[in-house]
Amino acid sequence: MKIPRLEKKPEVKSCHNTKWEDNYSWVHQKNIIEVLKDSSKLLPEVRKYLEEENYYTEFYLSDTKDIQKKLFNEIKGRIKLEDESLPYKDYNYEYWTKTTTKGNYSIKLRKKIGTKNIEEIWNGDKEKEKLKTEYFGLGDLEVSFNDKYLGYSLDLKGSEYYAIYIRNIETQKLVTEKIEETSGSIEFSLDDKYIFYSKLDKHHRPRKIFRHKLGTSVKDDELIFEEKSEAFTVGIGLSTDEKYFFISTSDHNTSEQYYFGVDEEKPKPKLIIERKRGIIYSVNSWDGYFYNHTNENAEDFKIDRCKNLSNQNWETYIPSKNEVLTKIIRGGILLPRKGINFPESNISLSSITAVSYTHLTLPTKA
Repeated sequence: MKIPRLEKKPEVKSCHNTKWEDNYSWVHQKNIIEVLKDSSKLLPEVRKYLEEENYYTEFYLSDTKDIQKKLFNEIKGRIKLEDESLPYKDYNYEYWTKTTTKGNYSIKLRKKIGTKNIEEIWNGDKEKEKLKTEYFGLGDLEVSFNDKYLGYSLDLKGSEYYAIYIRNIETQKLVTEKIEETSGSIEFSLDDKYIFYSKLDKHHRPRKIFRHKLGTSVKDDELIFEEKSEAFTVGIGLSTDEKYFFISTSDHNTSEQYYFGVDEEKPKPKLIIERKRGIIYSVNSWDGYFYNHTNENAEDFKIDRCKNLSNQNWETYIPSKNEVLTKIIRGGILLPRKGINFPESNISLSSITAVSYTHLTLPTKA
């Protein structure tokens, strides 16, 4: 059998005053985002090559099928397939999830507090079978505050573009239009009239937060927030005390947050602290205070708090600690955070980081 070969199409590339010839840069399609949405748009020669590679692999590994199956079953046998989470109370119901040996997807259950009647409100395997789809990816699964609606997001192509659905739990009927090309996250408003979601841009990044009124057209959705920087991505979540919605936007080492009250009819997100390069912060609210987990002037992070975000007067609640060493007791040795090996005890310590000194006793050589 011939080894699959991809056609060479030389193209001169340059970067940082360096030039080189790339034979395969043509494989990366300029419309790759469209390909993720619709696989039929993949270049025919690339598809042919991938299919040939798959066939080539299958042909040469055909005599290992028995050992593949044996290894798979051994790995599977070490996984607890039949499992059940602890129930958690949420207003009028207790909710929990479970998995079974027969299914590949989780099941969400609930029962009204004080009763014994258990409802199955979500079964991933049944949903996949109903949709008759080969790929089935669940993004988010949320129940409304009145326990009436189930919000879920699905990716049926493996593209990580999620469509959001809202259904009535009792009737199993959808109560609003499908919302496509989202990041998958769903946040219900406390009055259960709206959901908040993030829309993906042309580069597959969530940079816009929309509010959708249940039962209305998606084209009428309100843009609540838009991140202007292409390097940042956004998300929205409810505060712990359920009084505010927080919009968080960040890149790898910088963040910024906005907030608005849960009862605002026309949400207008207000900036908490302006972004500063290298500064990460995350604000939440609970019991009359706003808490800020941040690395500003605190390499190992600290928690500040204040009473009012309109007139911020932050006070340190939990200070950062300056220690960057971990004390390990073995004959009185103080070890720095750089990795150190102990051949006599077969113990290797690497990248030790701690916000406080930690005492560990290492076994001595027998």
